Amino acid sequence: MAKILVTGVAVIDFVFQMDEFPDRPEKYRTHEAVISGGGCAANAAVAIARLGGQAMLSSRLGADGVGDMIVQDIETEGVDCNLVKRFEEGRSSFSSVYLNRAGERQIMNFRDPELPMNAEWLAAQIPDDLHAVLADTRWPQGAVVAMEAAKKAGIPGIMDAEAPVDEAREALKLASHVAFSAQGLADFSGSEDLKKGLETAAEELGGWLCVTNGEFGVETLAANKRSHIPAFPVEAVDTLGAGDVWHGAFALKLAEGTAEEEAILFANAAAAIKCTKLGGRLGTPDRYAVEDFMKGYEPCS
Repeated sequence: MAKILVTGVAVIDFVFQMDEFPDRPEKYRTHEAVISGGGCAANAAVAIARLGGQAMLSSRLGADGVGDMIVQDIETEGVDCNLVKRFEEGRSSFSSVYLNRAGERQIMNFRDPELPMNAEWLAAQIPDDLHAVLADTRWPQGAVVAMEAAKKAGIPGIMDAEAPVDEAREALKLASHVAFSAQGLADFSGSEDLKKGLETAAEELGGWLCVTNGEFGVETLAANKRSHIPAFPVEAVDTLGAGDVWHGAFALKLAEGTAEEEAILFANAAAAIKCTKLGGRLGTPDRYAVEDFMKGYEPCS
């Protein structure tokens, strides 16, 4: 079983479904609501566990009730939380999430600016039996430590490059694989054109790069070679957490020794399934669901 360390943010999401996003200072009533664990790293770790990998999460939380909810939810999924650090005076992160009828989302997130950012404690505790490391940009210091560990071990070091990315530039340079969101690539490169953005990123980072773009699939650039891996056609109900599921699935397949394009296809399928399910992380599929889904659908051209 592939063992993967995931480093970054973990939160609780309060998710509300409605026809249209609020645009006035009034009271609104939701059609449906769920409370779900969230956060880039935590969602990816849960995806890895559900898809058959062994996931370890490293994150920073307060020693509060919200933190208790976050850890309990993640451990229930089979994720190892021994590298989650709790701070007595800290406050754990949580979000209010609005979903419209098209499945798109708006997120209002709280993160405690007083939580210590240093990651020296993590550097001393990373195990030596990992098959891959995945980190997000929400904890840049932790991402640097994670990518350094991956580079030293000679295993894939994957960065989930979501905006804002500037503070995580050092980690991006250390990574073997950088997977940008469209927004993250625009933030990094200064260009809304994804192909030009990848070229700009390649000049600074080198290595293997890609950008995920929802229903339009994934563009890759490595050693001056481009490829496009299309998305799977689904009717989206809830896109919350789909990118995180994608990163977890991609990291797992790389950890298992799969080539990048095949790993992307698997990740595209996992993210597509998640988009058909309401409730953020609650819609994360298992391995059987993804493999069965891939038998019955062809990616969009």
